[in-house]
Amino acid sequence: MSEVMASELGRVTARGTPRQIGRTLGETGREAVREVLLGAEYWQAVTDPAHTGAVHLMAENLQALFPAVWEELQGLAEGLELPLEQVLAWNCRGDLMSNVPDGCTTVQIPGDVPVIGHNEDGLPGFRGYAMLADIIPDDGPALMSFCYPGSVPGHTFATNAAGLAQAVNNLRLRDVTAELPRMGVGRALLSCETLNDALRLLAQHNACGGFHMTLAQTGDPRLVSVEFGGGDCSVKEINAPAVHANHALHMGHGAKGQTITASSRDRQARGTEMLAEGVRAPLHILRDTGGAGLPVHRCHADDPDNENTLASAVFRIGSSAVDWSVYDQISDNPVLAST
Repeated sequence: MSEVMASELGRVTARGTPRQIGRTLGETGREAVREVLLGAEYWQAVTDPAHTGAVHLMAENLQALFPAVWEELQGLAEGLELPLEQVLAWNCRGDLMSNVPDGCTTVQIPGDVPVIGHNEDGLPGFRGYAMLADIIPDDGPALMSFCYPGSVPGHTFATNAAGLAQAVNNLRLRDVTAELPRMGVGRALLSCETLNDALRLLAQHNACGGFHMTLAQTGDPRLVSVEFGGGDCSVKEINAPAVHANHALHMGHGAKGQTITASSRDRQARGTEMLAEGVRAPLHILRDTGGAGLPVHRCHADDPDNENTLASAVFRIGSSAVDWSVYDQISDNPVLAST
């Protein structure tokens, strides 16, 4: 990883066992969680004791199916110096509630060198606290991921040493009875060595809240859109430039009860409009503030979904390497890059 210019995004290296990695991430995010989360309405709603039974079920299944992710969450709680039950609930937030503040927009450009562009939209209070993490586990591929304080990787944007690239959007699926935390599934995916392994994982483990993932891998020409949650999974290969906001576009019955916010609707429409006009530069779309509705690039304090764009990333998936660049909310040039 190379640092290109001064950034409002932090950086951290976490290495060792899953528990050690989680502890490092927790220690790094401890101040932000205390400053931003503990008094927030969303934290109080998600950690309400009414969710205890649902959280315990998801925790038991996570421990059985993905023990390394479970251990990382244990370490995260230790580093945050918070009860494990609260940290578990926060990392199950999109499974317990459909209106959590996780937004995002992804631009998908297929071709000989597929390109994924992604806006990471989250709580405005995390500006200046969000970070890029270099994670070097004792077992499994190393990875780079955008991380929110208090959360495991795997639900934002990331790439691993096996050449797998991941960009994740929240889907607001209602009336889901989750058996697994979607963020735990996303974290497990970053240990996959191949795109096919990742697709099999999502096909098998989707009894969770809703996510959309754009996936690609070095040496594989496919650019894949996966919508999953509520026991459903839909895989679509992207053969023409596309954009994806925060509602399902091709999933079947699982998306019938979804909530489509005004921001998600407007970002989807604006991105599609720009592609139709011939725009192909992902960052041009991701930084757009035009159009008739709410903007793609979100930096207003009164955003109706309580989300701001905290970072933008562009991944170019070549035959042997993933070249990536990351921008903070205001930078014209990358603040971090792979080369």
